[in-house]
Amino acid sequence: MTQLQPQESIPTPAIARDWLTPLELLVLGAIWGGSFLFMRIAAKDFGAFALVEVRIVLGALILLPFLWRARASLTRRHWRCFAIIGALNSAIPFSLFAWGAARAPAGIGAIANSTTVLFTALIAYFVYGDRIGARRAVALFAGFVGVVVLASGKTQGESIGAAALAGTLASLCYGFAVNFTKHWLAGVPPLVAVAGTLSCAAAMLAPFAFATWPATPPPLKSWFAAASLGVLCTGFAYALFFHLIQRVSASRASTNTYLVPLFGVGWAWLLLGERPTATMLLAGALILGSVIVSQREAATTR
Repeated sequence: MTQLQPQESIPTPAIARDWLTPLELLVLGAIWGGSFLFMRIAAKDFGAFALVEVRIVLGALILLPFLWRARASLTRRHWRCFAIIGALNSAIPFSLFAWGAARAPAGIGAIANSTTVLFTALIAYFVYGDRIGARRAVALFAGFVGVVVLASGKTQGESIGAAALAGTLASLCYGFAVNFTKHWLAGVPPLVAVAGTLSCAAAMLAPFAFATWPATPPPLKSWFAAASLGVLCTGFAYALFFHLIQRVSASRASTNTYLVPLFGVGWAWLLLGERPTATMLLAGALILGSVIVSQREAATTR
């Protein structure tokens, strides 16, 4: 997507705010990278379903005003789409990432999350017939080699394969959700769609959360992490992301994808002492490199 560039002699608000976009992208990458840190802290005390329910409910409450204002324009079809996408974009992947966070370093989920871009491209190809060029196909293959490398690694002598697989399956869910959102909810304001999908996801997960609610009250640290996941990493982050899309385009806003694994690994190393292994670094380089190449080819074919 290209944008008209104003003449240099005429100052415009866009030029005056050029410094703001990189800062917002950095903040968004730091927040979403931090979500894996918060899951790592809270998952063992809450359990996957209870933690994710707290996260989704708080995130939905932040965005509920957008859904309330648009309620009259929503049909049963919209709510059916919200339910399917809510399962694929929130309920299932959030639970998989939380399950993995209780069993492996936070960086594992952050790196696996990067494969969302690769799965999105593959699903668009197989389901909707989008073209994949030769260079992009090689990049996709390299990315999935990175997943195999990641799953083969160990930390402190223990295999992290199950957590890496859970993160990869979560990213597969995201890939379906991105494509379904694009084709099913094109006429729905993005924040309304997010609020609707989160609300449906909260309702779907509620029975599982109640059935597995921890018998021992989670400590304050875990409650803080859970609240941060909901308010900061879900409600606020989605609002910031779609604000960026409206201002600078979806393709530029999505570049925060490159920052999430870097922050995810960095926060875990800095605050939890989870030093990245050579296997994690190699897998991250393969996956992130493939995402960059894939995104560049996609941009040139638009």
